[in-house]
Amino acid sequence: MTRVLVIAAHPDDEVLGMGGTIALHAAGRGDAVRIVCVTDGSSTQYPGDAEIRAQKESEARAAAAELGVTDYVHLDLPDMKLDTVAHVDVNRVVEEQIRDFAPDMVYTVHPDVNRDHRALFDSVAVATRPVPGQGVKRVLTYAPTSSTEWTPAGVNWFVPNWFVDVTSTLERKLASFAHYATEVRDYPHPRSEQAIRAAAAFYGASCGCEAAEPFVLVRGLGL
Repeated sequence: MTRVLVIAAHPDDEVLGMGGTIALHAAGRGDAVRIVCVTDGSSTQYPGDAEIRAQKESEARAAAAELGVTDYVHLDLPDMKLDTVAHVDVNRVVEEQIRDFAPDMVYTVHPDVNRDHRALFDSVAVATRPVPGQGVKRVLTYAPTSSTEWTPAGVNWFVPNWFVDVTSTLERKLASFAHYATEVRDYPHPRSEQAIRAAAAFYGASCGCEAAEPFVLVRGLGL
């Protein structure tokens, strides 16, 4: 059994970027999976609105459960303001999760146009650095739709070199995202069912299967 840590900056990053892969790990292979969302997910968009914050956390837990994950951790760093938090403080939060969960694999959001994503990636890179005794053997970035594809030229372009066949779990991914009532949009917005299906088909055609999710392998150790 592999221990898999999925780190997100915001609620829905993980489902949009790799919901099918999470379902494969948790429900398909029986791996131990923890999802960690490091921000409160709402304080900038809805300042002072405790009801919306609670709703988004409830949606995130329901979405995780749909994928077979019950170990969901929702932290409270400021949403859309991670770049204003001292780097060492974000490092500490990520390091605590890695120390507590002891993962073999870590997935984190790609450092794209979203500044929260960039700040979080930098801290994951620190927390998983390959020092002697490091238990993390594989680090990959995933690409949440409605963020990574909007990244301007020259800013950490997402060039995937690792793909996962999610043909068998695509419907589960869509069912999971449907729990995010606050985030679903109408097509052609990327956060819509039709756009999610189209992205899965595109990446599937890129690697010879019906539906796939793309990743960047940052570092891997082992056979």
